[in-house]
Amino acid sequence: MKKHNLAIIGLGGMGNWHRELINEATWFNGKKLGDHGFENLSAGASYDIDEARQKFAVEHGLRAYGSLEELLGDPEFDIVLVSVPNELHKPMVLKALAAGKHVLCEKPAALNSTELREMIDASRKAGKVFAVHQNRRWDEDYLTAKKIYDEKILGEVFRIESRVHGSRGIPGDWRGLPEHGGGMVLDWGVHILDQALQMIPEKVKKVYATFTHVTNELVDDGFYAELTFENGLVYLAEVGTSNFINLPRWYILGRDGTALMEDFSPKGKIVRVTDWSKNDAVPIKTAAGLTKTMAPRTTETIKEEPLPVVKSDIRDFYRNFVRAVEGQEALVVSLDSVLRNMLLMEAIFKSVKEGVPVTFE
Repeated sequence: MKKHNLAIIGLGGMGNWHRELINEATWFNGKKLGDHGFENLSAGASYDIDEARQKFAVEHGLRAYGSLEELLGDPEFDIVLVSVPNELHKPMVLKALAAGKHVLCEKPAALNSTELREMIDASRKAGKVFAVHQNRRWDEDYLTAKKIYDEKILGEVFRIESRVHGSRGIPGDWRGLPEHGGGMVLDWGVHILDQALQMIPEKVKKVYATFTHVTNELVDDGFYAELTFENGLVYLAEVGTSNFINLPRWYILGRDGTALMEDFSPKGKIVRVTDWSKNDAVPIKTAAGLTKTMAPRTTETIKEEPLPVVKSDIRDFYRNFVRAVEGQEALVVSLDSVLRNMLLMEAIFKSVKEGVPVTFE
């Protein structure tokens, strides 16, 4: 079995996350992932401009290079992971490809579609695998929502609401600055919009979006994006950073029922109609009068069910990447899908700028 050695450019939070997951984590995020590490992939080196991170690398068994050129010139490492602020992705990826390395890049791959196309073209010219870490395609909450949609568990789904909410405002680092590719569309939108495009196979007909600037005037600290697909389904993607009471992570509405997931765990339930023939209701009294429309259904006409939770292993992302490097598989996170997601984010920025819905596909 061929061994693949990976070097990390940028050993910050996400760079170290990769190191732990590849080299160390038998347990990760409270879940047992199986045997230690990978048989054919290891993270053995890094380069960072921060001396403290260079020291940390050595303390954790990595070779710390004194320069980017030194790292890229070492033939021992055939894979490079780029995990630096967003505006540095393109130049780092291009240098790594030119040095003959296969490249993994943190999301978002680039600041715009022009940059991304240049990176894709460079990878094809170099004959090397270039992949983007869209890791949340392996989130169990997303996979469970996708199963509900794919299998029509709620009947015909007409609305999906996907949200992530926090209450600390936008982080006080490079994420708050436009020149570094900051803002929540590029930080979290890149994930939940990618999930939308992977879940719904139809084309997007219309995009309408708004931004919030509660804690930061320079970049979006939250956004609301409504995607209308050709089949009529409306998909709401929302990120908020000033939400002190979180709305559900997922809220899925179908003709025959509703699914709710509270968080990433996923924790929630499904309520489905069991008898459409008993559609009448006893009116309920409100201060302003009677209502039958909003009267709750009786228990004999509905059924509460557990979510059909889909289990996953985030390490499958790396397994697929290695097989792609070896020519055994195509990338699960295809470059075409990454480009489509980038174009959707650009449509969101355009909608906000113009204040109107815009066409996408």
